[in-house]
Amino acid sequence: MGKQNRTAILTGTAIMAALVIVFDYSLKYSGLKIPFPWYPNLKFDFTGIPIIMSLFMYGFPSAVTTSIVAGLGIFMRSGNWISASMKVFAELSTVLGLHLGESVLKARFGTNYRAWALGITSRVLIMTVVNLYVLPNFWGVPWATTVGLLPLIGIFNFIQGLVTIGLGHFLFNAVKARLPNWSDE
Repeated sequence: MGKQNRTAILTGTAIMAALVIVFDYSLKYSGLKIPFPWYPNLKFDFTGIPIIMSLFMYGFPSAVTTSIVAGLGIFMRSGNWISASMKVFAELSTVLGLHLGESVLKARFGTNYRAWALGITSRVLIMTVVNLYVLPNFWGVPWATTVGLLPLIGIFNFIQGLVTIGLGHFLFNAVKARLPNWSDE
C-alpha cells in the first residue's frame, strides 16, 4: 500500500465506494448483469472490481469499507437485505482471503497467484456455508435442493472471484503505471 497519508486513503476509499455504487446501479438498470447459465438466479457483475482495487491501493480497511458500502447500496436500491448481505459476504470473503494470502505468503498484492487462489478459495468456502444457511432458511429452498445446488454455486463463485481479482489486478496495474510516484511496498 505505500506510505500514503490518511487523506489520500480516505479520498481513495470514497472514490472506490462511489464506483461500486455506480457499477451496481448501472449494471442493474442496463440489464448487463450476466446470468450464470446453470443457475440463472446468480448473476456475474463487476461491482467487486473497485473493492479489490481498494484492497490493492489502500489496504484491508479500505476494502472492508468499500464492501460494506456495496451492500448498503444494494439494500437502498432493492430493499433486499438478504441479497445485500450475501454480496457483502462474497466480496469480504474474497478480500479476506487475498489479504491473508498476502500476509501469510509475504508477497506484494497482485504479484502472488497463491494469494489469488486463497482469495478465491475463501470466497467459495464461505459462500458455500452462507448458502447452506440462507437458501433453506430465508428463501425456502429444500435442504436436498440446496445441497444439490452447492457445486453450481461453488463454480459460480470461483469464476466470479477469478474475474473480480483478475480485472482488479489489471486495472490496479494500469493506474499504478500512470502514477509515477506510486509505491506498493
